Amino acid sequence: MAAKSKTAATWLAVVGGTLGLHRFYLHGTGDKAGWLYPLPTLAGLAGVTRMVNLGQDDRIAWALIPLLGLSLSAAMLSAIVIGLTPDDRWAARHGGAPRPTGWGPVLGAITALLLGGTVLMGTIAFGGQKFFEWQQAGESRAAQ
Repeated sequence: MAAKSKTAATWLAVVGGTLGLHRFYLHGTGDKAGWLYPLPTLAGLAGVTRMVNLGQDDRIAWALIPLLGLSLSAAMLSAIVIGLTPDDRWAARHGGAPRPTGWGPVLGAITALLLGGTVLMGTIAFGGQKFFEWQQAGESRAAQ
C-alpha cells in the first residue's frame, strides 16, 4: 500500500468531500461508503434547482435542500477528523513512516470548521424556518 498524504486527504475532503473524493483517494474507487457521498449532494442540488425554477413555495425543494447542507457538513467533519489525526496513527492506517505533516492539514481543518459550522447553522435555520412556515400554512388553512 502506498503512503497517503494527510494534507492531500484533508484538502480533498474540504474541496470535494461532498463527492467522496477523499474516500476514493484513501481507499480506492471500490470504497462503497465513498459512492454514498454524491447521492445526498445531488439530491440537494436538485432541490436548489427546483427552488430556482419553481420558486420558494415548492415543498419538494424544501425537503431536498437540507440534504445538501448535511452533506457539506459531513464532508467538513471528515476533513476535520483527517486533518487532526496524529501523524503516527495516520502512518499506521495509511502506510509509510510517521513524519511531521506541518500546517497543511491544520489549515484544512480550520477551513473545514469555518465552512462546516456556517453551512450547518444555515441548514438548521433553513429547515426550522420551512418547518414553521408549513405549520403556519396548515393552521391558516384549517381556520378557513
